Amino acid sequence: MHCGRFLPHPCSRREFLSRSAGGIGAIALESLWAANSQAKNPQRGLEQFHHAPRAKNIIFLYMDGGVSQIDSFDPKPRLKQEHGKPFPARIEPTQFNNIGTTMACPWKFSQHGESGTWVSELFPHIATCTDKLAVVRNMVSPFSEHNAANYFLHTGFGQAGLPSMGAWISYGLGSASADLPAFIVINGGLIPSGGMDNFSAGFLPALHQGTIFKPQELPIANLKAPTPIPAEQRALLGNLDKLVAERFEHDDGIESTIRNYELAFRMQTTVPDLADLSAESAQTHRLYGLDADFEPTQIFGRECLLARRMIERGVRFIELTCPRTPGNDRWDAHSNLEKNHRENALATDQPIAGLLKDLDQRGLLEETLVVWSGEFGRTPFAQGSSGRDHNPFGFTVWLAGAGIAGGTVYGQTDEFGYRAVGGETTIYDLHATMLHLLGVDHTRLTFRFGGRDMRLTDVHGQIVEPILA
Repeated sequence: MHCGRFLPHPCSRREFLSRSAGGIGAIALESLWAANSQAKNPQRGLEQFHHAPRAKNIIFLYMDGGVSQIDSFDPKPRLKQEHGKPFPARIEPTQFNNIGTTMACPWKFSQHGESGTWVSELFPHIATCTDKLAVVRNMVSPFSEHNAANYFLHTGFGQAGLPSMGAWISYGLGSASADLPAFIVINGGLIPSGGMDNFSAGFLPALHQGTIFKPQELPIANLKAPTPIPAEQRALLGNLDKLVAERFEHDDGIESTIRNYELAFRMQTTVPDLADLSAESAQTHRLYGLDADFEPTQIFGRECLLARRMIERGVRFIELTCPRTPGNDRWDAHSNLEKNHRENALATDQPIAGLLKDLDQRGLLEETLVVWSGEFGRTPFAQGSSGRDHNPFGFTVWLAGAGIAGGTVYGQTDEFGYRAVGGETTIYDLHATMLHLLGVDHTRLTFRFGGRDMRLTDVHGQIVEPILA
């Protein structure tokens, strides 16, 4: 035996890097080539998928505050018979105690498309797209308060600090674009109740957090540097970043910061072209409502058109938030339901239909999943005399596009549109279905944190097979 004193002394990390710089540089160059190839060819990397994907991208149309299911996609004639009378069924604990009488829908419903799907007159444009939609009427949530319900819808948990579904998709699939983030939120003016935690990366690497855009000419603050930064200065900053990363070895915060700065530099060239809608035809502008008299329609129209342009550039997950409408509190119609829902529908209906039709005619709807949802629905009885309270016991979402059986209506609520009956569809099920269409098994997309394997669907979730093509 020997004590090891006479063995060659191992080289330091700095010496190793110095001696092998050429090899490491070649590996880095190969990685850059691969990333560039991946960005140009989004189909590459199928080995990541658990099964063949139907969708490449998701556009999530977030209807902030909770659309009334019984005034949109779930007609209930019984409410007309009971209108103005005390509500005849058991009432669950509500968010507020100002419970009024049974309240009928103020709008007429009619059937549309070959499927005969019922849609209220609030949505005349979306009604022309019903054969593309799968309407799910038996959605439920365990939360009736905005913050917790929003966290649950976005992250699968009812508290702040967990990764958003967009962050999970970015983590699981990466980006198909070298010059744009994988997860983008287009903010039309209303950040969801609960704030930016709805778009958080949580315990996932910070790289996967949602990037906020606005639907305007310069959608990101400080996109243009006030003065050009010399190449030598950029190189110095890059070298300093590398030295810090080397010193602290693997550090998620440092590595994510470096990668985000590199991406931000590339976005300075990419984003102005992305946000320039002047190249789009006048017909496209009209399709999305960019020439509408109602300014919120123009704002949401720009959001939807930007989303289509992002899809074309390989962005994986895009969430659109609602614009502000004058004198209304989101879709959250605790009073004056008719004004609230009429104006919010006016803002979103034409742009959403324009998006579906534009994606379809470009062949993009076959590979893009579009999801329309709020955090819950609303009660069939009035709050006060003219509003509706929160209702998580049975509400409606719809999906369209890649892998979805258009013209489908799935699930039901009771005769008042109050509670799901004959089975429930949970937010976990919605998330599992979205991941499934992206080629991901929701039970296998996990991240070790806090001593357990965490996932978007926690320990729940079933794929909603009846709505799949």
